[in-house]
Amino acid sequence: MFSTVRYFIKTSVIFLAIGIITGLYMAISKYVFKSGYTQELISAHTHLILVGSVMMMIMGVALWFFPRAEKEDRRYNPTLILISYWIITIGTSFRFVFQVVANFVYAEWIHYLIALSSFLQVIAMILFFYSMWGRIRPVGSHIREAKGEKF
Repeated sequence: MFSTVRYFIKTSVIFLAIGIITGLYMAISKYVFKSGYTQELISAHTHLILVGSVMMMIMGVALWFFPRAEKEDRRYNPTLILISYWIITIGTSFRFVFQVVANFVYAEWIHYLIALSSFLQVIAMILFFYSMWGRIRPVGSHIREAKGEKF
């Protein structure tokens, strides 16, 4: 397993841990202290779990699992994938921080930063899957299917 894969997988585990701690804070806040929280904190928690943990784990495993790119594949670019890692990590981190801040303080400019962070997440996923598209292909399974093998 090479380093970019490790970056994706380890970062997804860190985001999962922070997301679970955020969920614990939300549960204690609501059920123990009866103070509650806003929709911003729910969104921060959800994006950290779904984008930061699940999507980054999927991206890391896809990078590790799928076969090497064919020599003719011009889209596959390991540097672009590493750049997409940094963009999604920064975008997810910033979105989480800005939404947590928005839970406690109302400021109009925070909402623009949340939107910008969301945009970074989307761009990172587009760049990643654009570069990986050629690697998502059957290797050998179409030959086994032609021979009548079922799996």
